[in-house]
Amino acid sequence: MSANHPPLSRFRVLASQTLVYGLSSMVGRMLNFLLVPWYTRLFLPAEYGVVTDWYALIAFLNVVYAFGMETAYFRFAREGGSDDGQLGASQHTPSDAYRTAYATVAFNSILLSSIFLLLAKPLSAAMHYPNQPEYVHWFALILLFDALVAIPFARLRLREQALKYALLRLLSIVLNIGFNLFFLALCPYLIKNGTSIPTWVFQPDIGVGYIFISNLLSSGILALIMLGEIPKPWGRYSRSLSQKMTSYAWPLMAAGLAGMANETLDRVMLKYLLPLSPTEALHQLGVYGGVYKLSMFMTLFTQTFRMAAEPFFFKLGRQTKNHEMGRDNSYDVVMQGFVVTGSVVFLTLTLFLHEIKWFLSPAYFEGLWVVPLLLMANLLLGIYYNQSVWYKLADQTRWGLYLSLFGAVITLLGNFLLVPVWGYGGSALATLLCYLAMVVTSSLASRKRHPITYSWNKIAGWMTAAAALSVLYYLVSPHLDTTSTQLLRVLIWGAFMVQVGRTLRSLSRSQA
Repeated sequence: MSANHPPLSRFRVLASQTLVYGLSSMVGRMLNFLLVPWYTRLFLPAEYGVVTDWYALIAFLNVVYAFGMETAYFRFAREGGSDDGQLGASQHTPSDAYRTAYATVAFNSILLSSIFLLLAKPLSAAMHYPNQPEYVHWFALILLFDALVAIPFARLRLREQALKYALLRLLSIVLNIGFNLFFLALCPYLIKNGTSIPTWVFQPDIGVGYIFISNLLSSGILALIMLGEIPKPWGRYSRSLSQKMTSYAWPLMAAGLAGMANETLDRVMLKYLLPLSPTEALHQLGVYGGVYKLSMFMTLFTQTFRMAAEPFFFKLGRQTKNHEMGRDNSYDVVMQGFVVTGSVVFLTLTLFLHEIKWFLSPAYFEGLWVVPLLLMANLLLGIYYNQSVWYKLADQTRWGLYLSLFGAVITLLGNFLLVPVWGYGGSALATLLCYLAMVVTSSLASRKRHPITYSWNKIAGWMTAAAALSVLYYLVSPHLDTTSTQLLRVLIWGAFMVQVGRTLRSLSRSQA
């Protein structure tokens, strides 16, 4: 994606990059998602709550392990010269930035995983799993393997090698699914039919632990495959560059932690805040974790867009001075395109929720009412991702920390106040309020520092229309027969899509 592309070309290339990442991620997530109906039928909500509990915590640690170095690598690889030895004013090449970022992440990851392995027993006890210290062992290695491939994957994104990126990610997912099927389906089937399996291969008592073991094996194999991406000797490790990158990255890491608190802290806190017994609390956590998976499509959309948009914004920023950012309507066009498409995702999922729900076991249906709240919350998160370009390009990453901490405070207060009253519904509402507040605050902060003009009336209009049409459908459909209900749904969705098509064409023409 050359920085010399005209605006229309830039917009289309971003869309194509998002499509590549999106299709690969969608295929991968769909393959993983197909495990959800199996998990929810194989395990009771209280058992599945263990999986939700651990992965919510691990999401925090992934941020610590990465240390914000992916974005720092984009920033300093852009600033440097070329890899053929021609240095820019910064006196470093993209290879130097790559080596420095990789070395930083590798050192941090090895240190942290070593600490977790040594303290496995007290850590597992603190998590209320005193008899499963092996969970800590497994996740310490999973986190290490995932961190060691983070910077190599970032380089693939920067080089726009989307296909290679996608294939490697898909390979990891296919391996994970394969190991799940082996441990949770094939081995129990063989034992049931009289086949003896060595205990070092399979132990029935491990149960949900095989979900973690499958993750460990797939992550380890991917790390082995990517050994060839370890920086070569011609990249120079520069202490001065390391200091600059660390200074740039640590606020992003802190902001990522606060942001992850906004995304997952509700599931970490839920079992402690619910006025229920531990077993009942795990049941509620399992239900919430199950229905949370139904918002995966919006999460997938925002994450895949971010994969393509972050390096795109840095390349666009190379030719746009800070004081000119507000006059370049490319940012607004990208934002509008994102919101329009996200509104389609929201409306589609809410209109067809009663069909989608069968991905879960009926034991989880009691939580379906929070899905629209989670979908809208994730759409707001995607808007915030778009807005974050102003402080990243201006090297004011501390604002990411301030905004994420502000959101974390809202998340904490919202959960403390709402969960005892509305259970996991309070967690979903707190998440929605958190992202809404972050979007508004980020917009106000950028106006005084590095303003970027967005068409907020149009953005709010699309989101309001999608939400209003969903509410209209759920208010009217109970009074209609099955045929009329289906017709109403098709009419609402079809009319919305016609307007979406017109808007996207108009956005494309506006950049010509």
